[in-house]
Formats: sequence, structure tokens, C-alpha cells
Amino acid sequence: MHSTPRLRRDILPAIDQLMDITLPLDQMTTEEKLRAMEALWADLSRKEEDIQSPSWHEGILKEREERTRSGQETFMDWEAAKQELREPPK
Repeated sequence: MHSTPRLRRDILPAIDQLMDITLPLDQMTTEEKLRAMEALWADLSRKEEDIQSPSWHEGILKEREERTRSGQETFMDWEAAKQELREPPK
């Protein structure tokens, strides 16, 4: 039996105290789940200044920047990356 996910009080206590949010995820199609996720993201991205990065994020970004600067990391065109992901493993 699938339970309907609920907001975890230890992660989002203030929101959970304001409202009880449940989604019938086990009854939703993949398309419905994606549309719900897109709607949430569109709403969140309207006020990007309200979203704070987690404290560990700056360290990860600095590490990646350094790896790129030193040549340890390279970039790939997005279309080429998607094609590579679609290819079967060698």
C-alpha cells in the first residue's frame, strides 16, 4: 500500500504548520506529476531572490570553478550531452 507523501516537519516546519499539503501521487500519471512539478517550479522561480542556496552550495561551486580553471573539467554542448546519454553503455 502506498502512502501519500506529506511535508516533513523536520525539513519544513513553518510551512507544515500553516497548511497540510498532500498529493495523491500513487493515483497520478507521470504527465500529471510533471505538470505539478513544472507549476511549482514556475511559481518558485518568479521570486528567485526568496530562494536561498544551502550553505554547502558555495563550496561546491568554488570547487567546480577551480576544477574548470585548472583544466580538470571540461564542458560539452547540451545537445551532444543528451545524445551521449541516450546511447547504450559501451
